[in-house]
Amino acid sequence: MLVTLSSKGQLVIPKPLREALGLKKGARFHVHLAADKIILEPTMTSPIAALYGKYAETNLLTELEKEHQQELRDDRALRP
Repeated sequence: MLVTLSSKGQLVIPKPLREALGLKKGARFHVHLAADKIILEPTMTSPIAALYGKYAETNLLTELEKEHQQELRDDRALRP
């Protein structure tokens, strides 16, 4: 497949290649030169790395404690 380098140095990876490799928006690549060829290697992001910073503004422990306390109250209410 033939692609064209943009004035900003960008290339578009054709859709059939993206689909075949399962590439999504934000995919990251290692780029290196080998024998006058540009090699793009998709990096695999771990699920943990993908979540990094996602919940930075939340206090998950407090929310879990509240949920647990509510479960205990509900459990007590069901007992005779």
